[in-house]
Amino acid sequence: MSNLKYSEDIEFLKNGPWDELYVLTKYWISDLEFYRDDLLFLHHLIDKYFIWITKQENMDMVKELKLGLQEMTVSVKDLLEKVSRHHVRLGFLIEDSNAKDAGIVITEHEHLEKEMEQFVIAFRKNRKETFKVTEYIMDSEELSSIIDS
Repeated sequence: MSNLKYSEDIEFLKNGPWDELYVLTKYWISDLEFYRDDLLFLHHLIDKYFIWITKQENMDMVKELKLGLQEMTVSVKDLLEKVSRHHVRLGFLIEDSNAKDAGIVITEHEHLEKEMEQFVIAFRKNRKETFKVTEYIMDSEELSSIIDS
C-alpha cells in the first residue's frame, strides 16, 4: 500500500493533486477488497477445524479468534465504504476543483490514511494470531493425523 505522509506534505495537498489521491484511493479499495477476501479465508480456516476440537481451552481460543475476525470483518466493510465514498468525492474534485470542498477532502483523506494504517496493523496482528492458534490447536488436538487420513 502506498502512503503519503501528509504532515510533511501539507503544502503539496493544498492545491490538491486530486488525480494522484484518486489513484491512491483506488489502490486502497483494492487492498481492502483483498483483506476482506482474506478474512473470509481465515473464517473458513477456523470453521474447518472447529468441529474437530475436543479441548475446552482450544474451543475458548477459537471463540476469541472468531470474535476478533468478526470485528475485523466489520472494520474492513466500514473502511471500504468510507474509502469508496472518498474515491467518488475525489473524482468530482478532478472534474470540478472546488476550493470550498478541498479542505474537507484533504482532512478526510488524512483521516482515512490513519484508519488504513491502523487497520493494516490490526489485520496483520489478527492474521498472525489466527495462524498461530490454528497451528497450536492442530498440534494439541493431533488434528493433522485425523485430517491427513
